[in-house]
Amino acid sequence: MANQPNDYLFQLIRSLSKAEKRSFKIYAMRNSSEEAKFIQLFDAIDKSKEYSEEHLIQKLNGIKKIQLPNLKAHLYRQLLTSIRLNYTNHNIDIQLREQIDYARILYDKGLYKQSLKILDKAKLAAYEHHRVPLSSEILGFEKLIESQYITRTFDHRADDLIEQTKKVLQSEQQYHQLSNLALRLYSLYIKTGHVRNKADYQRIHAFFEQALSTLIPEKMGFYEQHYLHVSYAWYSLIVQDFLLQYRHAQKWVDHFRQHPNMLQADPIWYVKGMHVLLEALFIVGHYDRHEEEMKKLKEFLEHPPSRTNTNLETLGWQYYYTSQINHYFMNGEFKKGINIIPELSAKMQQWSHRIDSHQILVFHYKIACLYFGAGNLQKTIEHCAHIIQYPDPHLREDLHCFARILTLITQIELGNEQLVQYQVRSTYRFLRRMNDLNSVQEEVLLFLRNLPQTNEDQIARKFKKLHSKLIDLQKKPYQKRAFLYLDIISWLDSKIQNMTIQEVIRAKFQQHKPN
Repeated sequence: MANQPNDYLFQLIRSLSKAEKRSFKIYAMRNSSEEAKFIQLFDAIDKSKEYSEEHLIQKLNGIKKIQLPNLKAHLYRQLLTSIRLNYTNHNIDIQLREQIDYARILYDKGLYKQSLKILDKAKLAAYEHHRVPLSSEILGFEKLIESQYITRTFDHRADDLIEQTKKVLQSEQQYHQLSNLALRLYSLYIKTGHVRNKADYQRIHAFFEQALSTLIPEKMGFYEQHYLHVSYAWYSLIVQDFLLQYRHAQKWVDHFRQHPNMLQADPIWYVKGMHVLLEALFIVGHYDRHEEEMKKLKEFLEHPPSRTNTNLETLGWQYYYTSQINHYFMNGEFKKGINIIPELSAKMQQWSHRIDSHQILVFHYKIACLYFGAGNLQKTIEHCAHIIQYPDPHLREDLHCFARILTLITQIELGNEQLVQYQVRSTYRFLRRMNDLNSVQEEVLLFLRNLPQTNEDQIARKFKKLHSKLIDLQKKPYQKRAFLYLDIISWLDSKIQNMTIQEVIRAKFQQHKPN
């Protein structure tokens, strides 16, 4: 613990609720007084706005700098122990671990019957909540005890344990196989986004089919079925089969709704499924269903089936804000949509140490597009810059590429033609370096590069020509991904029809919305 980065303890204390802080003080002082050094350290960090060891040393009387690492490590352990006690009644994994620990204590004391009784109850709870790895651990412990404590029913018990182990091992093998597949596909999507060409598609399709070929669907338990739907959801997103993604996202969500005890035991996966379902509904354009599921997500977050926690709150509201922005993209109400940005920006600041860089980049890009639709071009450039200046261009390469293209279009709108000339060349180089220059991007960049030299009487014709080319490209399977990031067609429509982007998208929405 003493070797943990300096701010880990600070972050943990800052994450505590008032109730958790109060519980910790009660727990910590059961055998100590308020003068205990680790309690003094807790109070000092709790009152600090930023972490500074020098400041802490000044505030802590009688504590030398050389003592601080061990004191911090002790406080860290005490905090985790206190929090664990609070979480025991609200987390099935912690409950099961506690029962296994109790069984171990009884086993070490030679109280085999008592140990087996606790393990049997824990095993039933593990089965009920589909905790496959913990079920395997409990069975292993039971077999250890049975091999040392022979009873009159030993033969019968031995046969039962062997059969149970076979079933759990088969389930565990598929569990890990599918969870590995889901993680591999998700990491591929985070790194590169959607397939770019036929070779990309064939490679990912062959990999996916090979991974599924050894599975036995009829032997799948709850989590194996869950990870199968998760894997299909990521695969279909990568290959741009959005109807397939919608179907499996719906199955993912329905799977949890059909098992209410799992909604309580694992709400994070349910909320993640809701997010994927909302993204799929956004892409396929099911506005009413999107609105319906968004309300269900909000209701779930406001009234979760079990006690909420920081992780559920943070992830859930990230997903809700994302779906809100997508909703404004669908109905064209960009100016109404930008009203949520101050609140979202405050949340991003509040969650800065909890949310990953990927989600921050996604938010910046969506906010940039929201501002662009609302006509606030400076804010568009500002949020694109957050992406362009991010030090690792390989994290969401797709967002890095389209943030540059959106910046170019915004500069054209601002009349900065000379700046565009330079930035087009820079963007060309970047896209080639990322191996991400597709036909849509090439046509748009060529158009933007030549636009400053175009006579005013030819501009309308140029816009119409590009519009026609992009409509054709939109029909090609490996070119449509560009339109998922940026509604270039609507921008061109706005230039051709002399309307705002908001007016164009709003008119399209009203035209296609069911009465």
